[in-house]
Amino acid sequence: MKTTQTDVDPAAWVEQLEWPRRREHGRLLLEVFGRVTGEQPVMWGPTMVGYGEVHYVSSAGREGDWFLVGFSPRKANISLYGLQGSARSDELLAQLGKHRVGAGCVWINKPEDVDLSVLEALIREAWAAVE
Repeated sequence: MKTTQTDVDPAAWVEQLEWPRRREHGRLLLEVFGRVTGEQPVMWGPTMVGYGEVHYVSSAGREGDWFLVGFSPRKANISLYGLQGSARSDELLAQLGKHRVGAGCVWINKPEDVDLSVLEALIREAWAAVE
């Protein structure tokens, strides 16, 4: 696994984002994820902010460490990680608002496109599912 934890401060990283709107979005997501999880954020690789950590072993026998939930405010959209797979994730995703789903990732264009209370519930459910 190439992506690992770094010593970069996530708040400082958000403040240096090239796109002013993504800096705003990053600040908001730092607050929401931090409040819901009660954890401090950690940078994973150069662009992902993660909360918590889990050791995994894949069906192919690969293993490594990864964050439980997190986000990345990219130029084109915001990637939200770890929000699928809980007992209520499908129900909550249906209520989230404008988004797309991929393998292990939920993409939104901007936080204004989604119901933040549903996003918080998704984070809470995902967090509780692995505690």
